Amino acid sequence: MRFTRALSAAVLLLGVAASPAAAGPSPSASPSQDGGAPTEAGTSFRTATEIEQGQRATANGSAGDYLYWSFPADAGGRPTVRASVRLPETHAPQTWRIDVYDGLRRRQACQWGAENRTAAADASTLELACVLRTVRAWSEPWANDPLPGTYYVRLTAVRLPTSDLGVPVGAEVRVDSKDAGGAAAVDGSLAEPLVPGVAVSSGKDDGGGEDGEDHGAVLSAIEPEDGWSSGWWSDRWVWTGAGAVLAALAGIGGYTLTRGSGRPPRVPPTA
Repeated sequence: MRFTRALSAAVLLLGVAASPAAAGPSPSASPSQDGGAPTEAGTSFRTATEIEQGQRATANGSAGDYLYWSFPADAGGRPTVRASVRLPETHAPQTWRIDVYDGLRRRQACQWGAENRTAAADASTLELACVLRTVRAWSEPWANDPLPGTYYVRLTAVRLPTSDLGVPVGAEVRVDSKDAGGAAAVDGSLAEPLVPGVAVSSGKDDGGGEDGEDHGAVLSAIEPEDGWSSGWWSDRWVWTGAGAVLAALAGIGGYTLTRGSGRPPRVPPTA
């Protein structure tokens, strides 16, 4: 009896140990699934690697290549793009530049930061930074204000000696954003954020093209953690309401202080 029980327990243990092997190794999650940082960059706007704000992205390339990343920026935020270039041990002086484009592919000027720097011949790394203007929920058609949507980062060498063309380099990019608050709020908002595919998707929702076919447009897969803001609410409403209450209280207090004790007493007529 004891031998039978021991034999059954051994068979059970062998079956448990063999079941994972029989099932085969589980597929490893891709960087986009497990939240890992991207390790490559695109070569154009259409192939730009999508990254989230606060995420550090790395890539290996060659000097002279164009490296592209894209990230989401919502209204009220002031994005800061930082890039680091790892240079080879021996190289000539190189000038690198970082450019940021909005969803309409308009280059956005940096308020401050070293967006264009030259590395000396003995430098091993080069740091670049670009602080954009505050993203507005709405803007005039003639203005070049940054609008909510997908933004593109392009990193490249602008003045590169011929001897350094094609040498391996490494790049690291990180994007952070600071909330500007209600001081940057505007009246109005875009119907849709400026992300790739939004125009074709809107047309499909309205009935598609003339033939009614599905164009298969794919919207950008990246967006802010709490979703795109509606554009109409900001803490400016809180300050406006508080200011109205204080103004009303000040008016009541001023009236109370200046009205006096009431109607003046009657003076009897003189004879």
